[in-house]
This record gives sequence, structure tokens and C-alpha cells, in this order.
Amino acid sequence: MDTTGRRRNPYELTEETPVYVISVAAQLSGLHPQTLRQYDRLGLVSPDRTAGRGRRYSARDIELLRTVQQLSQDEGINLAGIKRIIELENQVAALQSRVAEMESALDGAAAAMRQREAAVHASYRRDLVPYQEVQQTSALVVWRPKRSAE
Repeated sequence: MDTTGRRRNPYELTEETPVYVISVAAQLSGLHPQTLRQYDRLGLVSPDRTAGRGRRYSARDIELLRTVQQLSQDEGINLAGIKRIIELENQVAALQSRVAEMESALDGAAAAMRQREAAVHASYRRDLVPYQEVQQTSALVVWRPKRSAE
């Protein structure tokens, strides 16, 4: 199922569909196949596996490989640091998704509450509610308790 709850076509390719063998993934990412194996062992990029244990990379995996290479070569970040960055980015993405879900649920609950409130207000019997205009006076009313008979 996709994010909207509809069934996806089983033959539809997405950016997460594992289709590339290691040699093609190495070519697309500009890395050596041995580097891809090393990244897999370190847990930086973990491709799906076939029944015969062969690696299958998705378009998202290829993009992640390029990001790892860029962080390593251009930014000078070591592989442990890159792994932590990837973990934190994944955590942020998961939290953003959760926030979006909660905002959607909150919007739905608020809409339902407004509907119930409108229904309650619509059910009032206005013909039974007397309406009198209050007049302003300057009269003073003094209350005195009754004296008991002694």
C-alpha cells in the first residue's frame, strides 16, 4: 500500500524498489563494487538481498551512496560520523512523518468537534427561551431576615 492507503501496482517501480545489481549500482554511484560491499558491512547503505543473497540496490540506495561519498570526500567526515548523520536524518524523517500524521489526526478531530458543536447548537429550542431586555435602574434592594416569634 502507498501512503494514501491505496494498493500499489506490484510491477510499479518506485525509488525504493531494489533493481540494481552491485556492478550497476557501483557504476551509477561512481564507486568501486568493493566500496559498496564495505559500506554494506559497516551498515551505511544496506541493500535488499535476493534469495541467493545477492545485493539489489534501489534508486534511494544509489542516492545514499552518492551522499556518503560526498560527505567522505568533500566534507572530510569519517565513516562513523557519516553513519551517525544517516541515522539522525532517518530519525528526523520518521519524526516528521509522525508529526504529519498527528497533525492530520488533530485536524480530523477538530473538524468532528466543530460538527458536533454545530449539531448541538442547531438542536436548541429557541421558542422556549424567553427573552427579556434588562432595564437599568438605580433602585436599592435591602434584604432583612424575618424575625422569629419569641
